[in-house]
Amino acid sequence: MAKNKSTICVWYDKDAEEAAKFYASVFPDSKVNAVHKAPSDYPSGKAGDVITVDFTVAGIPYIGLNGGPVFKHNEAFSICIATDDQAETDKYWNAIVGNGGQESACGWCKDKWGISWQITPRVLTDAMAKGGAEARRAFEAMMTMKKIDVAAIEAARRG
Repeated sequence: MAKNKSTICVWYDKDAEEAAKFYASVFPDSKVNAVHKAPSDYPSGKAGDVITVDFTVAGIPYIGLNGGPVFKHNEAFSICIATDDQAETDKYWNAIVGNGGQESACGWCKDKWGISWQITPRVLTDAMAKGGAEARRAFEAMMTMKKIDVAAIEAARRG
């Protein structure tokens, strides 16, 4: 079990280890910390199956729980990744979408396990923090996008 006081637990059908390895391969400061196997049979698996995976994504601890097909993911939960430029935005977006994921709107996409991600350039969050007309222009530009276009957000900020 993770030693942190608070850890985010993400339910997977049966692919927590595969997901954790993928995230560790894509994001810096990410790794698979431990893989725990079930000591006995349980409703959606057998003794020896991977039951939980302790992993880190961008420095944040998670537990992946292989809980079976009972619950499905939706956009009520998402992992937000701040990016510094278009190259970093493209890298993460393309990794998630290109590995069986799907595009959504406004910087959101889903990985192949159904987890929602927000790949958000800091230029956008900085514009929103500014408030006023600059935030409105950046927000309106974002609303037309799937993957965030940094140059278009910068242009919108300038007016």
